[in-house]
Amino acid sequence: MAKQLTIAISGSTGFVGKNLRQFLADQNISVISLSRKKHKHFKSEKNIVFSDLDDIPKIKCDALIHLIGIGAQTKDANYELVNVRQTQKIVDLCKRSHIHKIVYISGLGVSDSTTFGYFISKLKAEQLIIKSGLDYTILRASYIVGTDDPLTKNLSKQIKQGTIQIPGSGLYRLQPIAIRDVCKIIFNCVTNKKLSRQIVDLVGPRTISFESYVKKFIRGKKAKIKKIPLEEAYFAALNNPKKIPYGIDDLNIMIGDFTSSHKKLEKLSGIKLEFPVL
Repeated sequence: MAKQLTIAISGSTGFVGKNLRQFLADQNISVISLSRKKHKHFKSEKNIVFSDLDDIPKIKCDALIHLIGIGAQTKDANYELVNVRQTQKIVDLCKRSHIHKIVYISGLGVSDSTTFGYFISKLKAEQLIIKSGLDYTILRASYIVGTDDPLTKNLSKQIKQGTIQIPGSGLYRLQPIAIRDVCKIIFNCVTNKKLSRQIVDLVGPRTISFESYVKKFIRGKKAKIKKIPLEEAYFAALNNPKKIPYGIDDLNIMIGDFTSSHKKLEKLSGIKLEFPVL
């Protein structure tokens, strides 16, 4: 009889975390959910509530999926505090618990040459994991799409207001990947040795311009598209954020036009990727 897997998830109440927990529950995989508050849990799931990751006692599991992170800074939560320091605490938890495998969601566009604060924090987190001595898979994610993902929520809110704003030309591209595929790949990272000690771009099989993506998204819905000059978009994001539905870092990522080949991901995981249904 095959050994029953147990997988821990940090950041378990976010978009990816909730979908991953549901996916693992459907596969009858035991889950340890690490969160700051109690939440409704699935069968074969244990919820550990913490105020500080350093206070979590040893946990027994086969792998830890690290999803804690922020994509925008506030006075109370900056990139260094959340994306970097929390990753160090997760590494420490893995070491004291003798968890040998960590899977980390980083960002598409992260590189040694980046000057963008969000990507720098992700790069630092990656380096902490790589240098830890743990087995790892780092997934540099494009937009992960599914019901209630951040981009979908943003565009849906704009539709209710009657207009979707497109900063600049809208010709910059994204490479969305379906949340169902992401869940399969994360699970594959735990069980597939081909993904051991790998950094892989987590991207869908097709690139699409932001303008085309928006047009597909609003098809059949009553909403108009309004293009706004980039300078105006950045000025509003800095000085009047309620005027525009994108923050500075949202704009930096969108306009960065970050794309990659999906072939390495398909080859290593053995999963045929599908373009997300909009």
